[in-house]
Amino acid sequence: MEFSFLTLFPSLINAYFEDSILKKAITKNLIKINTINIRDYAKDKYQKADYAQIGGGAGQVLDPVLIQKALDCIQGEKYTLFLSPCGKPFLHNDSLRLASKKHIVLVCGRYEGFDERSIETQADEVFSIGDFILTGGELPALCLCDSISRQIKGVIGNPQSLIGESFQSHLLEAPNFSRILHLEKKFEKFSPPSEYSKGNHSKIADLKNNLAVLKTQYFRPDLYQKWKVTKRVSNEK
Repeated sequence: MEFSFLTLFPSLINAYFEDSILKKAITKNLIKINTINIRDYAKDKYQKADYAQIGGGAGQVLDPVLIQKALDCIQGEKYTLFLSPCGKPFLHNDSLRLASKKHIVLVCGRYEGFDERSIETQADEVFSIGDFILTGGELPALCLCDSISRQIKGVIGNPQSLIGESFQSHLLEAPNFSRILHLEKKFEKFSPPSEYSKGNHSKIADLKNNLAVLKTQYFRPDLYQKWKVTKRVSNEK
């Protein structure tokens, strides 16, 4: 699978893929990463990429012509995602769905954001990673790339790691505990459930499901309500 990042700061993107799981995925040719500097398509000697807003207001807006030229230079089939606070929230199911695409292009905003005409004419989808503002779209783009990449076969060494993760069926993942034997005293009153160590996988699965429900109810009551509705509808069938 191929990812192309359109950005004013390619070095912010490239550094992320120099270590760990995604570096191995690149080495194995499971994913391919391209960075495209939007400024390279500017004709003036200053490589100007942003302009003041129509109607006034603080902050510059990215040149829609440069973005179009950069996108037009990407050959073949592509699916273009813009990163913007106005986009729909990116969810786990989106990473599952988008992992089937051949080539995803992630367009990173900067300054006051995009000229709206870029989004209207070039975007297949627009995503946000939360209700907060960052200095640019590089971090959100990397988040999407990371989340989508790990759904590609072979990227995660143990495919079982993808089973029972948070947000599947509207639940958070059950609490996990390491096998470390000697912990400091302050951890002693937080012992893992004894059932985890008894080897009865059926009981462990039931316990983990119950703990996942409780954890979701406590940390994400919004997801808990969705889970309740889904369970009720399932029981009624």
